[in-house]
Amino acid sequence: MFFERSRKGENALLIQPHAGGPADEGLLEEFAELARSAGATVAGVLSARIDRPNAATLIGKGKLEELKAAADATGADLILVNHALTPTQERNLERALQRRVVDRTGLILDIFAQRAQSHEGKLQVELAQLRHMSTRLVRGWTHLERQRGGSIGLRGPGETQLELDRRMLQQRLESLQRRLDKVQVQRTQMRRARLRSELPRVALVGYTNAGKSTLFNAMTGAEAYAADQLFATLDPTVRRIDLPGGGAVLADTVGFVRDLPHALVAAFRSTLSEARDADLLIHVVDAADPLRDERVAQVDEVLLEIGAADLPQVLVFNKIDRLDGGKPRLDRPAEGPPRVWLSARDGVGLELLREAIGEVLGLQRIQGWITLPSRAGRLRARLHELGVVREERPGNDGWEVLIDLARADAQRLAVQGDGDALQALLDAQLPPDLA
Repeated sequence: MFFERSRKGENALLIQPHAGGPADEGLLEEFAELARSAGATVAGVLSARIDRPNAATLIGKGKLEELKAAADATGADLILVNHALTPTQERNLERALQRRVVDRTGLILDIFAQRAQSHEGKLQVELAQLRHMSTRLVRGWTHLERQRGGSIGLRGPGETQLELDRRMLQQRLESLQRRLDKVQVQRTQMRRARLRSELPRVALVGYTNAGKSTLFNAMTGAEAYAADQLFATLDPTVRRIDLPGGGAVLADTVGFVRDLPHALVAAFRSTLSEARDADLLIHVVDAADPLRDERVAQVDEVLLEIGAADLPQVLVFNKIDRLDGGKPRLDRPAEGPPRVWLSARDGVGLELLREAIGEVLGLQRIQGWITLPSRAGRLRARLHELGVVREERPGNDGWEVLIDLARADAQRLAVQGDGDALQALLDAQLPPDLA
């Protein structure tokens, strides 16, 4: 069995390390919300200025004594550090404070473990947890005063048990990775099927708790889990939506947060690939958040990290019901993406969002006669499959076809073999602002 630290409770003292100047209140507030989302009660908050991190404990000796006194005074039995800790730092802090110590990555992993519902989500969380644990495994056997190594006098039951635990953990990691690879193959096949349907793919992204799942439910009529908490949704959910001039596939994704640990980005690559492979991103922002501009920049950083920064976006400022005099509207700035102000909770402004999505995806419809040569049988069959042929008659060397289809579909088909006739119709029916 793996070593497990005692769990007396969830009364937490929060530590906010910072370099120079006052601590960022936004960081503290978000970390406190993360702690509450994990089920902890915040007993107190302590800032720790760190100009030169201590390799052994991150914080200095004086701050460590202050932290010990604060933990005793508040009755905290858990120390949460808003910073990544090395295994050595975590072990030394626990020894000095005589309390469990969890860093930012461990806290987010704990929240993810509580939220994951699907088989894939649970596999992803466990894989990330075990990878995180593997660097900290030695702590469970320090009471035997044995460490891994070949020095004389250091061999014994501690080393034997530690090696067994390492082997068990590695076997579990490999087993999880094989199972996750199989699930991801299935998800890739589903994604390819959606690609073959020619429906544009739209993904909801945004800072955690911005209201993505509520908006997803309002747009699709689905019942995805939505709650006023960080990381309420981990598992991707996909539904079809109707838009002016056509349809699209809408995917809800995991919420982002500043300094999202790289291990989690890697573990949830299949969820995040819904965003990376989309034709359009709906970037949901909490309109009532005083730090909303920072949140937008932080989400853009994660999109850059996963390779989705260059995708077209529609900015959605959600929760206008929390703004004084907030009314739904659609802004079309000369530069930058369209901006839609709405309330997903009240269902206000959703039609404006559908309109904006349709405009960006090019779902304006084109109608007209095209001439298909006899060699274009595959394209003709695809048009019939899409149900866009309104009339057809024989031509001199093929068919004369009257079509009515979305511009985005026409653009996709025009680049395929024998799509010259479609491209000519597209060129003849350019929107007024592009003509």
